[in-house]
Amino acid sequence: MEAVQELIHKDMTLGEIVSKYPQVVPVITEYGLHCVGCHVSYWETVEQGCKGHGMDDETIQNLLKDINRVANEKQSAKEDGAVIHITDFAAEKIKEVLTKQNKEDHFLRLEIISGGCSGKSYSFMLDNVQKPNDTVVEKNDIKVVVDPATLEQIKGSTIDYLDTLQGAGFKIDNPNATKSCGCGSSFR
Repeated sequence: MEAVQELIHKDMTLGEIVSKYPQVVPVITEYGLHCVGCHVSYWETVEQGCKGHGMDDETIQNLLKDINRVANEKQSAKEDGAVIHITDFAAEKIKEVLTKQNKEDHFLRLEIISGGCSGKSYSFMLDNVQKPNDTVVEKNDIKVVVDPATLEQIKGSTIDYLDTLQGAGFKIDNPNATKSCGCGSSFR
């Protein structure tokens, strides 16, 4: 197993971490630091925030290990050369949805459709019919399928799953989007 690079350390501010690695927010909140979005915590270091919430050194080290694992996963996904990247957490959630709906023989189809305040939005659906020109991306025994028109607009994107106090769902980090709306549900 490859060593996890320490992208995040105890002396980094929470604001810097959230800005560079927003995908780690759910992990931070699971550890009890629910203030990652408040103005007070923005300038606190990880260590200061954790100590302020009564965490011991071992818990802080475990938090750092977990958030570095998530940050590294996204970093390596960007470097793997795949047309679309799927995080382990997103793959796990896709598998969970398929199992819950008794559709283990299906896959997640991702399409870009017209709509939303910025002009386009993502559509996710469970499907079991693959078309001849579809591109299939596999991760941990699940498949995400996209048509050629969608692929052209999302090439290099990362599919992740976020579970925060504000809501939960799949999130697309699309380097080709030039603008997105305030709520993040549509893009241009």
